[in-house]
Amino acid sequence: RRLLPLSLGLFQGVLLLFFTFFVTYNEPSAQAEDVNSVANRIHGIFPFFQDIQVMLVVGLGLLLTFLPRYRLSALTHNFLLLNFSTQWALVLQGLIHHLHHGHIHLDLHNLLTAEFAAVTVLISVGAVLGTTSLCQLLIVAVCEVPVYLASEWVIVSHLGVLDVGGTITIHIFSCYFGLGVSKGLFGAMQRPVHPKESPTPCSDLMSLVGTLILWVFWPSFVAILCQPGDVQHRAILNTFLAMSTSAVTTVVASSLLEKDGKLSPGHLQNGSLAGGVAIGAVADMAMPPVAALALGSLSAVVCVLGFKFVTPILARKLMLQDQCGIHNLHGLPGILGALASTVAILAVSEDTSMSQTSPTGVNASNLEEGQWGEHRVGKKALCQVAGLAVAMGGSLLAGLLAGATLRLPCLARPPLHLCFEDSLQFEIQDQAEDPELCGTAEERALALKE
Repeated sequence: RRLLPLSLGLFQGVLLLFFTFFVTYNEPSAQAEDVNSVANRIHGIFPFFQDIQVMLVVGLGLLLTFLPRYRLSALTHNFLLLNFSTQWALVLQGLIHHLHHGHIHLDLHNLLTAEFAAVTVLISVGAVLGTTSLCQLLIVAVCEVPVYLASEWVIVSHLGVLDVGGTITIHIFSCYFGLGVSKGLFGAMQRPVHPKESPTPCSDLMSLVGTLILWVFWPSFVAILCQPGDVQHRAILNTFLAMSTSAVTTVVASSLLEKDGKLSPGHLQNGSLAGGVAIGAVADMAMPPVAALALGSLSAVVCVLGFKFVTPILARKLMLQDQCGIHNLHGLPGILGALASTVAILAVSEDTSMSQTSPTGVNASNLEEGQWGEHRVGKKALCQVAGLAVAMGGSLLAGLLAGATLRLPCLARPPLHLCFEDSLQFEIQDQAEDPELCGTAEERALALKE
């Protein structure tokens, strides 16, 4: 209880000093054409930026509220981690990429790319949601952001991987970093199912609302750093098609796999978003619309099958705990999308040209117009596979080390009886005496009896 305010207060104080001496804005230009150019650029990017803010703060926050007694903590921790990680990424990115003559020039583009780094933290902590303290989650953010920046540089700048929507650099990286944290923290410990883990109709409804918000704004996340014009237009269309078919296919797959043809709320909350994860690596590539539809449908099937079969196997065989099922939403569809990008590159026609920007805004690869030689196409496809391997292997290893760090005595985990409980962090009424009036009358009576 002392460590949290002291560490956060110290962080914010140091950041204030850092911004005082090193961070500034660009000098305004007196040239009319420059002013118009900046205005057009801001008007082009800011609506997308607002969409992403709604996604991360509201949509993702609500998606994590499926734990009935951890909803206040899930929303608050998501909001705090977003701000903490963004500020931390701004410092690191500024020192690495934007330090000129002793000053870091801050603009909206820098802020956006810092938020992409924060997204990886928000996804990763889903693997240990409810079983860790806020101090432990902040340590995860401190460790993950610099590893992400290094991984992204290797994948995009060094290997030249095409990944406009962050399928490899964001989703796959954050998934396996989070799984590594979970494994490093809990080891081979077999954790029994906690009685507070079971969602209620009310908590599932709130989580599904989060899914709907994410679904609506996801095309902005994929297309924000595409080149304005035809490329950005194509990315938006492909993302919508993939997410639309993933939503429909999720209903089909869930109904076929569940007893009596009923639907699983967990499948709907995650499978409907799987198409957006998978399409990110190929969203702006010149491909027929049916390819986006097929990829969205396959990603939904993979996600639902992951929840139904893969997660229980990983828990039973590897003692791997994945509270939010990030492997099913971000890992498996991400791998599918990365492989699809390899196939798309190999299948590109001779008169096809592709050009895209990475999630960090660095020009990943300007594939020149004209003919592609077989050697170049094969090398480019191989780079996609190499980027996938780097994202998976590097993040898993770093996550294991970060998870081991969380086992330090000064960062003790919450006691078992306070896991998945808002009362660990917040002053709230006794839920056993005054349960929330969600669910049926029978459920409320059972809650009162308990």
